[in-house]
Amino acid sequence: MPELSIRYETFPDPQVLSAADQALLTAATAALPHSYSPYSNFKVAAAARLEDGTVVAAANTENAAYPMCICAEPNTMAAAAALRPGKPVVAMAITVRAPGRILSAPASPCGSCRQILSEHESRFGHKMRLILRAETGPVYVFDSASDLLPFGFSGELL
Repeated sequence: MPELSIRYETFPDPQVLSAADQALLTAATAALPHSYSPYSNFKVAAAARLEDGTVVAAANTENAAYPMCICAEPNTMAAAAALRPGKPVVAMAITVRAPGRILSAPASPCGSCRQILSEHESRFGHKMRLILRAETGPVYVFDSASDLLPFGFSGELL
C-alpha cells in the first residue's frame, strides 16, 4: 500500500527564522486585531510576500450567515491580487488567536484555503512557503502550500 508523508520543518520560536520570515510573521501578527470575528472570536491573520517583495496582510471576516465567512488566507490572496496583479505569492505566514486561552500550537489552513493556496501555486508555477504559528510555541514551515493538500482537486480535471 502506498504511504504518504508530509515534509515540514519545526522551529522552537520565530527568532531562529530568517529575517524575511520573521518580518512576515510579524506582519501577520499585526493584522490579528483587524479580524472581524464576533461569533467565534477565533482570530486568524495572514501576511503574504509577493515575488517583488511586497508584503500584504489581512485577517478573517465572519458573517452572521456562517457559510459566508472569509478566511484570512483568501482575504490576503485577494488583497495581493488587487494590489499587484499577476505577481505570485512566494511566502505566507499564518497566525491565530483563540478566546480565553493562549494557543501554543499552530493551526493549519482549512480545506478550502488549502485548495486556494495550492491552486495559486499551480497558476503561477511557483511554490509558496508557508509559515504557521500560534501565539506561542513552535513554528511550522512548509516549502509548498501543496504539501498540505497532496490529493488536491486540479483544474486539469475539468
